[in-house]
Amino acid sequence: MMDEKELDSLIKLLDDPDTEVFQHVEQKLITLGPEVITRLESAWEQSFDMVLQTRIENLIHKIQFEDVLQELELWKISGSFDLLQGLIIVNKYQYPDMSEQKIINQIEAIKRDAWLEMIYSMSAVEKVRLLNNIIYNTHGFSGNTGNYHDPQNSYIGQVLETRKGSPILLACLYSIVAQKLDIPIYGVNLPKHFILAYTEDHTPVEDKNGILFYINAFNRGQIFGRHDVIAFLKQINLALSDDFMLPCTNLDIVTRVLRNLVSSYSHAGNRTKEAEITRMLNVLI
Repeated sequence: MMDEKELDSLIKLLDDPDTEVFQHVEQKLITLGPEVITRLESAWEQSFDMVLQTRIENLIHKIQFEDVLQELELWKISGSFDLLQGLIIVNKYQYPDMSEQKIINQIEAIKRDAWLEMIYSMSAVEKVRLLNNIIYNTHGFSGNTGNYHDPQNSYIGQVLETRKGSPILLACLYSIVAQKLDIPIYGVNLPKHFILAYTEDHTPVEDKNGILFYINAFNRGQIFGRHDVIAFLKQINLALSDDFMLPCTNLDIVTRVLRNLVSSYSHAGNRTKEAEITRMLNVLI
């Protein structure tokens, strides 16, 4: 890391009218990473030059975006074991200043409320009824049916704040809380509607007989059976496949969240964000 005087001299060159000089300086600052953001914000506050302020804003976004891409890649190559961490990285794209610990604490609060009422002799159905009561009644979560395509439905921080989300984000929240309570509930990559499976044990099953039942997190934790999934697949003209009926990986889940975001931004006509999310998606596929 260069010293503060060198850094300040470099930042002052951001308003250079020579495009080549500006691009060289910008690239140099991007390579220095998130550590330079505080100095850039300080320079923005002290400047009355709109061109410089705009360039600093764009530069901060580029630095934060590169950081998100690196974190996402590291999450993938490290085995993508922590679903919540993957969702937090996606959240950082839109909300770089949101506290990661705040998100973790909010999830822990939901888990604690369920844990206080949990009796471990409960049956699988009784445990789901308890989770449903805590998530949908006590904490007030619901599917965002009024604004289904809103990109905010795909950011875990926003879902925790607004208590509204897409099928996949509500399912993620549900399964993360369940697994923290040692309840084997995992995501299932059903086309058009992400669902959950309650399995017999804690190893994601490779056998359909290992699934006790399915859960629709978007519809207040409704329980349904394998025959309902088969009927749904027939209805949308898709062949039966284990990919649509068995638990999927955390990598599959975060990939689908990003695909939903690409679709949401495309729907809103935001080509810049659509292109950036596509770059994030390409890191994972």
